[in-house]
Order: sequence, then structure tokens, then C-alpha cells
Amino acid sequence: MLKKTIAAVALASAPFATVLADDDIGCGAGTIIWEGQSGLVPKVLGATTNGTFGNQTFGISTGTLGCSSDGVVTADARTNMFASANLDQIAAEVAAGEGETVDALAALYDVEQADREAFAQMAQANYARIFDGNEVTVADVLAGLEAAMAENQSLSRYV
Repeated sequence: MLKKTIAAVALASAPFATVLADDDIGCGAGTIIWEGQSGLVPKVLGATTNGTFGNQTFGISTGTLGCSSDGVVTADARTNMFASANLDQIAAEVAAGEGETVDALAALYDVEQADREAFAQMAQANYARIFDGNEVTVADVLAGLEAAMAENQSLSRYV
């Protein structure tokens, strides 16, 4: 009975959740379930819940679950979604200075193929700044990465 009550409350409050939606993980049931939580684990669990159960599509179609049906998909949203889903792999590859996930991240920033090695090296050199602490969020990582890119003479044109 308690589970049904919680589910009913979550569904009843879903139309009002747009104001509370987390920009890091998008909209959907995972955003509502993990609302108010901070740190990598809740972000990953929220993004996984949103993606695994296909509830973002439902939420966008119906304007519920913290979603809006009139929004525009932006490059920033794609980058956030990709980083949310791959944050651990990005961290490992940035530390190594190479990898397919880092290359894909560079592509999301429209970094030309000729500059992708420089992107990976710049990210590796700024690892401590980009992944600053244990409770780092996707927004923190992308902000750190973009700040490092902005300071790099050959990569600043991509931010």
C-alpha cells in the first residue's frame, strides 16, 4: 500500500516538477526520484532511470515528469546527456589522455579532427581542475573542461 501511495504522489506531482528538473540529467522519473540528492551516484542513477525506462519520451510527449514538450534540443543538452551517461569513462580516458569517449566528447564540442589530440592532451593536463573533488557533478566537469578550453589558444574557438 505504501508503494502505491508513493507512486500516486509522484505521478500527481509530476506536472509541477518542471520547475525542479535537474539540468544535468534531463527530465523524467529519475529526476523526480533523485530530486534533492547530490553527488555522482544519484546523478548516474537518475540519468539511468530516465534513459532505461523510456520515461523521458513519455514525459516530453505529455509535458509531465519535469519535461517540456515545446523545448529545443541544443548541443549543450546533448553534451550534458552524453557526459552524464559516460562520466566514469570520461574520467578514466581524460586521466589517460586518450580514448573513444574523450574523442566523442570533443566531437560534441565540434572540435575538428585535427585538434582532437590537443583536446585530449589539454584535458589530461587539467584533470585535477576538471574533476575537482569526490562530489563532482556533470555540470562541474563540463564547466571545468570549458574553462580549460577557453584558456587554450588552439581550443578556445570551440567554446
